Order: sequence, then structure tokens, then C-alpha cells
Amino acid sequence: MEYSIRNCEINDLPKLVVLCQKHAEFEKADYDPEGKEEGLKKELFNENPKLFCLVVAAKQTIVGYVSYTFDFSTWDASTFLYMDCLFLEEEVRSFGIGEILIEQLKEIAIKNKCVNIQWQTPEFNTRAIKFYNRMGAKGKDKVRFTLTL
Repeated sequence: MEYSIRNCEINDLPKLVVLCQKHAEFEKADYDPEGKEEGLKKELFNENPKLFCLVVAAKQTIVGYVSYTFDFSTWDASTFLYMDCLFLEEEVRSFGIGEILIEQLKEIAIKNKCVNIQWQTPEFNTRAIKFYNRMGAKGKDKVRFTLTL
């Protein structure tokens, strides 16, 4: 399979919103695409972006993405990279693309002097959990809460 991994571009945003919706559906979460393209554009493409995104491009479209932010750990007194989302269309899974995306995030984190990379996945996503364990990641049991404002 031929593909490339590159930084998200403005013209990727409509498809990125579709992929975000598919990701939310996979995780059994609510998702309203209204205003998402504008919100992503604002935070990905300004002088001081809050969000960063790599996309997997194949055959003139994007078929996956990984988004991340930089945050600060009180316990470590250091910056860490937070992988917000990693999603690949079903037909491009099992080609090693996820591993390459994680490797690229590791390079980005090291370049930015991060102490680690953190992320989460639902307990039912056993395929992802096996993949993350194979990559050397260690899971922690926690309950994530969301307070809607």
C-alpha cells in the first residue's frame, strides 16, 4: 500500500472532520461536526497552535490521522506530549502505519524535550491496547471524567 505521512493542511480539514466523526463513532461517543472545521483551522493554523496533526495520505485523500498537544506535568515538572487521537480507516489498518505514527510522535517529543507521551483508549478497544502494549507502552487504570460546560 502506498501512502505518505505529512502535516495536516487546510484542504484536509473537511475529510479530517469526517475521520473525527468515524473515530467518535468507533469509540461510542457523541460527535457533532457543526463548527469543527472552523475550530480545527483556528487551532492548527495560527502563529501559536494549540493542536498539531499528522495525516496519512493515500490516493488523493487522507485515510488516518494522529493529533497531539504539548502539556506540562506537575509530578514530573516537565513537558509531555499528549496524543489526543490516533485513527486509521479500517482498510488501512494492519499495514504498520500506526507504529510509524507513534515513532514519529516519539521523534517530535524528543525534539521538544518531552519527558513522555501520554494517551488513553477505551477499555473495549482491545486491538489498540494490544498494539500499544506491543509498542512498549504501559497502561494505567484510571477513570476519565468530563464536565460539560
